Amino acid sequence: MEEEIELRQYWEVLRKRWIIVVALPLIAALTSGIISFFVMKPVYSASTTLIVGKKASESGQAAVQMLDNSVLQANLQLAKTYAAIAQSRTVEQNVIKDLDLSMTIAQLDNMISINPVKTTEILEIQVLNTDPELAASIANSMANEFSKAVIDIKKVDSVSIVDTAMTPTHPVKPNKKLNVLIAFVVGLMASVGLVFLLEYIDNTIKTSDDVEKFLGIPVLGVIPNYEVGKQG
Repeated sequence: MEEEIELRQYWEVLRKRWIIVVALPLIAALTSGIISFFVMKPVYSASTTLIVGKKASESGQAAVQMLDNSVLQANLQLAKTYAAIAQSRTVEQNVIKDLDLSMTIAQLDNMISINPVKTTEILEIQVLNTDPELAASIANSMANEFSKAVIDIKKVDSVSIVDTAMTPTHPVKPNKKLNVLIAFVVGLMASVGLVFLLEYIDNTIKTSDDVEKFLGIPVLGVIPNYEVGKQG
């Protein structure tokens, strides 16, 4: 019974300031929608994957040698080294020259992430950019320049490109619907918190229940609210 009374009190608090509860989430969602749809530029992702490994020097060698467990483990351990080479200053500088990009190495580096694919020898080069065609061009150029660098530095026999980067057609961010939903939920939580805060700091007496609550005395009677002098 006590819980039912408390829930009723909470509902009354929310109902009393329902405008805040409704308006704040809507304003937050609308603001997020405007920013997501009209202000933020869409970002596209293009990626290319490649394998670094040794190949058999003679065609007569068994193909099983290529899949030898020790070789696979060694290549897996080298994945981080290859990732560092791929994102090195030398490789990125060559990409800038190759594509004649008007950006610094630091700016290019911020667009690129190198991800070793777990339990495989495959490296993924991912590029994020607001221009989908440029993102694909950078990813493919990165793969080519990395191939040259890793062959020269690590003296590996081969670098095979598994998938070349294609021009993306859909942006990966911003997620407009998710942004609006998150803004609405956060706005709703903030509005509820604000309503209860206002109720907590409001110590004025407005109802007979407030009299009993704050003064601790019973209410004997209530004067009805009516307009004096109004003719029926």
